[in-house]
Amino acid sequence: MTHVSLLDLTWYQVVAFGLAYFSAIYLLLGALTLWLTRRVLPMLGHGSVLDRRAVPTGQLAREWRLSALSIVIFGTGLLVPWWLLKLGWARIDDQAGALQIALEVLALTLWNEVHFYANHRLLHTRWFKRFHLPHHRSVVTTPWATYSFHPLEAVLLGNVILLPMVLHDFSLPALLALPIISLVFNNIGHSNYDFLPGAAHDRWWLNGARRHHLHHACYSGNFGFMLPFMDRWFGTNLSPDAALARRAARP
Repeated sequence: MTHVSLLDLTWYQVVAFGLAYFSAIYLLLGALTLWLTRRVLPMLGHGSVLDRRAVPTGQLAREWRLSALSIVIFGTGLLVPWWLLKLGWARIDDQAGALQIALEVLALTLWNEVHFYANHRLLHTRWFKRFHLPHHRSVVTTPWATYSFHPLEAVLLGNVILLPMVLHDFSLPALLALPIISLVFNNIGHSNYDFLPGAAHDRWWLNGARRHHLHHACYSGNFGFMLPFMDRWFGTNLSPDAALARRAARP
């Protein structure tokens, strides 16, 4: 779709596309994550489940319910960037080449880390933590916990694209790639699977599963998305044994 064709869309066509797009990538990537972590990787003898406790009764139904609400918010939320385009406050670069698109995807991925960390820290303050608690009810995480948010959290995390669009004319492929990359990283983080067993450091992005598992287990620290640089800069990274220490301290 070109810049002109995007402006020619009606608001309900934008919403319909948004709902279909977010539903499709959520279901497909969630199912793929489960297939890889429950079938393929165990069959190959690679990696292991992080928390072997059973998923509590009712958790999956709650995750599906909240995820559906988040998809509605994300889908209808596409109206905001569409309005930015209609008002001329943002533009789509239709002439971007492969290198520019790749650089834009990289920039958006790094911005996503910064944006997520800032909002995640906000959601752990005493003023906002009650809006984050629904997500943390999933202690034994599943891919369907990925979008299991309170509506306010979905709004905060869903506005990641707005500031970049105002500051730079992005290509459409880069903009469409961001939700996919974000969801892939999110699924890894909530997969409850150790993709790099025995790795002594947490610099690899696949170790995001281990880092985010610790965040859910401890309800503090490791506020970053998939890369560790924000937690390192602000001193909020957790030690690898943080969950064990927390459990041992409980009566």
